Amino acid sequence: MASPSPSPTPLSVRLTNSLQTAMERLSPRERIAVTATAWIVGIFLLWWVALAPAIQTLRQAPAQHAQIDAQLASLRAMASTAEAVRSQNTAQPLGRTEALRALEDSMGTLGGTGQLSVVGDRPSVTLRGTSPEALATWLARVRLNARLTPVEAQLSGDTTPVSWSGNLVLAGPSLSGGN
Repeated sequence: MASPSPSPTPLSVRLTNSLQTAMERLSPRERIAVTATAWIVGIFLLWWVALAPAIQTLRQAPAQHAQIDAQLASLRAMASTAEAVRSQNTAQPLGRTEALRALEDSMGTLGGTGQLSVVGDRPSVTLRGTSPEALATWLARVRLNARLTPVEAQLSGDTTPVSWSGNLVLAGPSLSGGN
């Protein structure tokens, strides 16, 4: 009967044995230097792989949190607008008088840079140097409150300061009614 062959030793055991043999051949002073160097390399690797990325993430967290909060606020505003539009579709349609009153009330958001004129069932707004923010706010109000949308736009932009000038023609189902 043949004797069982010795089982192969794992790689880690072989490496540990060869490292111990190499360290035993060194003088005590060299052993201290090799051990200190190994510790320094180990600490550097720990810093490079584990600690530095974590610290960088912690430093970036407040800015990312603020950016996500701003996105959340924007999404909530859009959801609110969508809900208002959705409820508007189920609400009773405005009459012509209410729509024109809502349109006149919204003109204040243009800051005096817009002039309203109504000819028949087509209100027209002339803009002179209206800021983009004021125009966007006004268009949203007109859409929600007066339930009107632009059907014609002849606008030109100016870059110093950034502004819009031109003419907008509005229409909506409430203006074609007779009340």
